[in-house]
Amino acid sequence: MKPARPPRAPLEFWFDFASTYSYLSAMRIDDLASRAGLEVLWRPFLLGPIFAKWGWQTSPFNIFPVKGRYMWRDVERLAVLYGLPLRRPALFPLFALTATRVAMAAAGESWLPAFCRAVFTCEFANGSDITDDRILAQLLQAVGSTPHQWLAAAKTDEVKTALRERVSTAEQRGIFGAPSFVAADGELFWGNDRLEQSISHACSLKAC
Repeated sequence: MKPARPPRAPLEFWFDFASTYSYLSAMRIDDLASRAGLEVLWRPFLLGPIFAKWGWQTSPFNIFPVKGRYMWRDVERLAVLYGLPLRRPALFPLFALTATRVAMAAAGESWLPAFCRAVFTCEFANGSDITDDRILAQLLQAVGSTPHQWLAAAKTDEVKTALRERVSTAEQRGIFGAPSFVAADGELFWGNDRLEQSISHACSLKAC
């Protein structure tokens, strides 16, 4: 009888719903991690408060137009490569506070990854406004949850505090952009182009 395969250490996936590159990773990470026998821990957070401490009131892709033009063209190429639809939202970036709080409240729920992918798809494939509670309710219902329950949870002080603490944790761990991936040993990988490398590293670690 073959010995049991050692369990894989989890990989934390830190993402912001406003991030184009987080969209690309969110649509791929579970499939890639599943093939590797790796557990993914979805970690929604907000980059805005981190940027604000640097004196940035919006995305660096807006602050530096030449960088923004390159980003959109790069994302277009990658979307074609991955077979993903892409449509720019009318406003960028969208401050998806409620969606992020819902995702925070739903930590541990089996439908959380599906909800997050639905939010990203709604925003970057359909160009819809994910700051609209009515749209979020439709997405929650589509993944089999109870919209009223989770939209109400997003407004509680407990969830608001948890999100602020999540942002502080991101800063403490050296996270400065999204997507970011953190392995069980604390190794940090930043960017959609580091997704495969982060999975490879995480798979080299045994679970504690």
